[in-house]
Amino acid sequence: MIVYDKIALQNSELLNEAQSLQKAGFIDRVQYNTVTKALVTLKTHDNLLVRALFFILGVFLYSSICSFFALASLEALDTNYEYLVFFFAIVGFAGAEILARSKFYGHGLDDAFILGSQLTLAIAVGIATDGNEVVIAALLTATAISSYLRYLHLSMALLFCLALTATLIFGIFKLDKSIHPFLPFIMMAYALALYFSSKTAVQKLAIPFYYNGLLFTKYIAQILFYFSGNYLVVRELSIELLGQDVATGSDIPFAYLFYAFTFIVPAGYLYFALLKKDRILLYIGLLSLCFSVYTIRFYYSVMPIEVALTIGGAVLFAIALWAIKILKEKETGITFQADRFTETNSFLKAEILLASQMGGLKPEIITESPMEFGGGDFSGGGSQGSF
Repeated sequence: MIVYDKIALQNSELLNEAQSLQKAGFIDRVQYNTVTKALVTLKTHDNLLVRALFFILGVFLYSSICSFFALASLEALDTNYEYLVFFFAIVGFAGAEILARSKFYGHGLDDAFILGSQLTLAIAVGIATDGNEVVIAALLTATAISSYLRYLHLSMALLFCLALTATLIFGIFKLDKSIHPFLPFIMMAYALALYFSSKTAVQKLAIPFYYNGLLFTKYIAQILFYFSGNYLVVRELSIELLGQDVATGSDIPFAYLFYAFTFIVPAGYLYFALLKKDRILLYIGLLSLCFSVYTIRFYYSVMPIEVALTIGGAVLFAIALWAIKILKEKETGITFQADRFTETNSFLKAEILLASQMGGLKPEIITESPMEFGGGDFSGGGSQGSF
C-alpha cells in the first residue's frame, strides 16, 4: 500500500534520529555527515518555511495544469462543468502519485497535489450531489484514509478524523429529531471508540511507518472528547444546530453534568500526562483547562477582567515557582532541568553571560605603598621631624 521504498523510509527515520542526536550533542558534526552520506533517503524538508515555499510553488503548478485543461476543454464541456472538476481531482491524485514515485515525501510539492486533490474532489462531489454533506464527508473519509495509508502524510490523518466526525454528525442530523439531544453523548462515545481503537492499533502495530498517524489520531480523539462535553460547546451548538431555546434563568438539560465534565476532564488529562510523562497530553490538558476557565467566564462574570487576570497570573506564578523549586534538583522523571533533545539557546546564552561576568571579576590585590611612614623619610614629617 505504501508507495515509497521501505528502505528509503527507514533511512529517513534514521537520519532524523541522527539529526536529533547531533543537536543534543551525543554525536559530532563529522559523525552526522558520515551518516548522511551513507544513507539513501527521500526528498524531504524539515524546515517549515522551505516546505511552505515549495507548497506555494506546487499550488501554482497544480493550478496551471488545471487552467490549461480548463481552457482547452471549456467549449466542449459547455454546461457539464462538474466533470471538469472531477478531472481536476484526477490530476491531483496523478500528480501526487508521480511525485511520490519520484521520492518526494513531505517536500511541499507533494503536499500541494495531495491536499488539492482532496479539495477538488469535495467540490466536485458537492456539485454532483447538490451539497449532500453526508456523501461529501463519507467520500472524503475514504479518500483521506487511503491517501494516508499510501503517502503517510499527517495532514491526511487529520482530514480523516475531521471527515469521519463530520460524517457521524451529519448522519445523526438525518435521523429522527428525538436522537438529536443525545448528540454530545454520542460524540463522547465516538471519541472514546476512536481513542481506544488507535491506542490498540499502536500496541499491535506491525508496520512502524503508521505509528505517527495513529498517535496523532489518539490525541485528536482526546481533544474531541473534551469538546464533546464542554458546557460552552454543548450549549451554543444546542442553540445553533438543534434550535433549542434556553430562556433567561433556565439552562440546558444535564447542565451540572457538563459543568463537572468541563473541569474534570482537563484535570484528568493533567494527572495522566504527569503520570505517564506525556508532553503532548500535558499541553492538551493545559489548553483545555484554559478553555474551561473561559467557558465559565463567558457566562458568569465574578470580578472585573483586569482583577481576574492579575489574580490568575499571581497564582500561576506561585505554582510555577513552587514547581521549579521542587523539580530543579531532580535528574529523572519529571524535572526542570533542560532537555538535551530540545533547543536550549536561552540557557546557553545565560550561561555564557554569567561566565563572562564571573571572568571579569578579579581578586583584590593588596600592594604595599612605597612610602615609609613613621620616620618622615619621603612624604611628610614623621615622629623624627626629618623631611
